[in-house]
Amino acid sequence: MNLDQASKDKALQNMAALSSAQIVSPSLIKTSLPPLPQSPYPPSARFWPTPIPGQPGPSQELVLKHNPGRSPGLGRTSYAIKPFAQSPYPNLSGPVQPLSSYEPLAPPPPPVATAVPVWQDRTIASSKLRLLEYSAFMEVPQDQDSYSKHLFVHIGQTNPSYSDPLLEAVDIRQIYDKFPEKKGGLKELYEKGPQNAFFLVKFWADLNNSGVQDGPGSFYGVSSQYSSSENMTITVSTKVCSFGKQVVEKVETEFARVEGGKCLYRIHRSPMCEYMINFIHKLKHLPEKYMMNSVLENFTILQVVTHRETQETLLCIAFVFEVSTSEHGAQYHVYRLIKD
Repeated sequence: MNLDQASKDKALQNMAALSSAQIVSPSLIKTSLPPLPQSPYPPSARFWPTPIPGQPGPSQELVLKHNPGRSPGLGRTSYAIKPFAQSPYPNLSGPVQPLSSYEPLAPPPPPVATAVPVWQDRTIASSKLRLLEYSAFMEVPQDQDSYSKHLFVHIGQTNPSYSDPLLEAVDIRQIYDKFPEKKGGLKELYEKGPQNAFFLVKFWADLNNSGVQDGPGSFYGVSSQYSSSENMTITVSTKVCSFGKQVVEKVETEFARVEGGKCLYRIHRSPMCEYMINFIHKLKHLPEKYMMNSVLENFTILQVVTHRETQETLLCIAFVFEVSTSEHGAQYHVYRLIKD
């Protein structure tokens, strides 16, 4: 017992004299430690085995397992972790500092409707106002409760479809000289915009009222009707022009009447001015239609509909005229006014 205790004390003194590097030296371990027994289990495969060509690797198999139906490749749910070849954020020098203050993001804009109303670009209509009907007429009383009516010009209500062609376009500069050019004239209005509110209407007027004889009680009037999705007050200015100069102007104000979810504006049987009545009488007394057309070549009407509060142009319609030769009476054709 004393000999064994002396051997142990000597071994402890020798270990204390060695450095930490000498303690873990492989030569010392090899000579002083007995060999480990061989493991009874086969050696395990490498942690990152080489994938078989055409087959998903270990991380891909996990992705497919947790994301069925996906193609092989890295997915959002994967439990395989591989080392980066380089730092994934080489441009960051350190941790991102928290923001001391921030500005909240603005709310997303409302979705923009892509479908253009069917009547736009196919009828006399801007984005805010549509002309439904327009007529200039003469009424002659027959008895106490009835009268006969003759239409000089007429635009009736239509129900366009998306299969209908778009309106033809005319360069507005071709008709500048037929309308006033001073302040508030056609040119200034068009430059102010919006350009989609400007139209040209060519009327073939029916002056053949032989079936309705003019008399002392005859009434000359104009009716028009407009539609909008907005409830507003509109101002309708009608300027009669001769040789491009304004002769007379009539201004009317209309309020909306809500019907069927739409705002309707009606100018019903508005009396025609004396200038227009006399002009029609003189025109009808010309012996030939080519003479009438020669006079009408320099006769125009400009109608401007504006929002009373904002003064925004809602519609601007330029009317030009010829005499109808059709047995079907008054006719018309509508064009969009553009500036190429």
